[in-house]
Amino acid sequence: MCRNIRTLFNFEPTATDAEIRAASLQYVRKISGFNKPSRANEAAFHDAVEDIARISERLLASLETAPPPKDREEEASKAKARSALRFGV
Repeated sequence: MCRNIRTLFNFEPTATDAEIRAASLQYVRKISGFNKPSRANEAAFHDAVEDIARISERLLASLETAPPPKDREEEASKAKARSALRFGV
């Protein structure tokens, strides 16, 4: 899994359109091998990002879970603590 793609489900507040689009962009970059597509592939690349963002929004809206949503700020602070332990920063 690409390290830049973050879990977006079951958080409060819910994922924004920008977060979903950013994850979609990272996914398309990963599978296409392009960080920035050539002019010949630009339309297909951007269409794929938009399609995946739309599908991801639909997926997130349809998922159900029993546990309460996680707090974004709390989870971010836990991740920073893990990173500090791992990298000694």
